[in-house]
Amino acid sequence: MRPQAPMYLHPPHPQPAAPKGFSHINRYWDKQQGVYAAKILPGQFYVSTAGEMIVTVLGSCISACVRDKYNSVGGMNHFMLPVQRENLESGVLSTLSESARYGNWAMEYLINEILKNGGEKRNLEVKIFGGGKVLESMSQIDIGRKNIEFVRQFVANELLNLAAEDVGGLYPRKVLYFPDTGSVKVRKLKTVRNDVVFERERNYARTINTKPPQGDIELFD
Repeated sequence: MRPQAPMYLHPPHPQPAAPKGFSHINRYWDKQQGVYAAKILPGQFYVSTAGEMIVTVLGSCISACVRDKYNSVGGMNHFMLPVQRENLESGVLSTLSESARYGNWAMEYLINEILKNGGEKRNLEVKIFGGGKVLESMSQIDIGRKNIEFVRQFVANELLNLAAEDVGGLYPRKVLYFPDTGSVKVRKLKTVRNDVVFERERNYARTINTKPPQGDIELFD
């Protein structure tokens, strides 16, 4: 019989304050892991300097886990490239600049916040997760694969260190990320119904297709 994981019912210290700009993120005490945690949804990201865990559940979306290896600051995002409706119907993924701009926005916003909180670009390591073939019933397009291709190309273009990845496949993933140590725990959700994941990502896809982000962002050192 497999031993039950220990439960950490009571936190040993008060919850650290959320970094500026992240008060809207759901933060709580995780009894299983014995750590304060932040749960992010599609379109969100979070940066921590206080040893918190960052949690998300991914289907076709991608999460990049990025941290400064020496300054104990890092974060995670959760994003999907927008796909125009006519391209969903035809099964051809748009390669228009709006899609690339959205992915760049998701990555650069996260990295800029890490740098603003004490990180240095030369110290950054990246781990990527998600991109499962979960939304294939929406169209013939493998949206997850296009998300994977984008984030790999972004990391290469920015000369960042891709330290690990767990991407693709047919199943959603639950990802637990510890930015202070770089540790990641990933669980494939194979044996449970994942209608919530599907509906959440489908609604997110509709939102980003109608409201692409505006403005340009540049990485700073």
